[in-house]
Amino acid sequence: MSMRQVFVDTVEDVMRHDPRVAVVIAEISRDVFTPQERLINVGIREQALVGVGSGLALTGMRPVVHTYAPFLVERPFEQIKLDFGHQDVGGVLVSIGGSYDDPVWGRTHQAPGDVTLFDTLPGWTVRVPGHPDEVGPIVRDALERDDRIYIRLSLRENESPHPVVEGFTEVRRGRRGVVVAVGPMLDKVLEATRDADVTVLYATTVRPFDAAGLQAAVDRADHADVLLVEPYLEGTSTHLAAEALADVPHRLRSLGVRRDFELRAYGTAEDHDSAHDLDVLGITAAVRRMFGHPAAAA
Repeated sequence: MSMRQVFVDTVEDVMRHDPRVAVVIAEISRDVFTPQERLINVGIREQALVGVGSGLALTGMRPVVHTYAPFLVERPFEQIKLDFGHQDVGGVLVSIGGSYDDPVWGRTHQAPGDVTLFDTLPGWTVRVPGHPDEVGPIVRDALERDDRIYIRLSLRENESPHPVVEGFTEVRRGRRGVVVAVGPMLDKVLEATRDADVTVLYATTVRPFDAAGLQAAVDRADHADVLLVEPYLEGTSTHLAAEALADVPHRLRSLGVRRDFELRAYGTAEDHDSAHDLDVLGITAAVRRMFGHPAAAA
């Protein structure tokens, strides 16, 4: 079952007993939700999508606002900033499509800068599940709260789920440094670091950033070297990692969707991974540059 289907099933289950919850969509996913009075389809009007969600929040509802990432975050960003943030109301924004899950639709359906945009706004929690089984707990928790939450769903997923926690989960421990894998990047990171003596931390909650968890992992290692591997814009969390390690001499590198070019060929998601060095080969090369070749470390 896909992340999106788990999201839909979870929301509909909660709606049966929580009258606060309402869903606002803009055509996308209209066929996967069961029609009901608390499912509002505004049509292809993304600014209205967010505005209606905020209006529901002002009346005491818990809105779930859902569409593709660029239509949810980039087009109506002013409404997110003003209608949710400046009005100081809560809501659950849920995107699909990730950075380039569906490249066949072209650049209009790609949003590698979405989490970076949320970094310009205070008070947002950002969650990036890496497996469908992680989506249910994340969505249920979001619906029980009253704050502002962005959930970034993807077609890309890890083979196995991990417990959903607020901070980092240590998946592997090593001595030569720390690699942080966000959401669906974990399996590739584990493969790329298979022969490397490094700690691997896994994150499904990326905002707030787990500064204490990163500090603790670095303290346990022999080297304060950190590689961030994120499924969105390169360097998105670099400023937060650097701040967490401000009192520790360290090296910090980041992998993500590259900033130095725009890929204009449609291709496949795997083609985009390769172009941005987000496939196993690219991550392995970054690990070796950062932490040294396993043979050299032996």
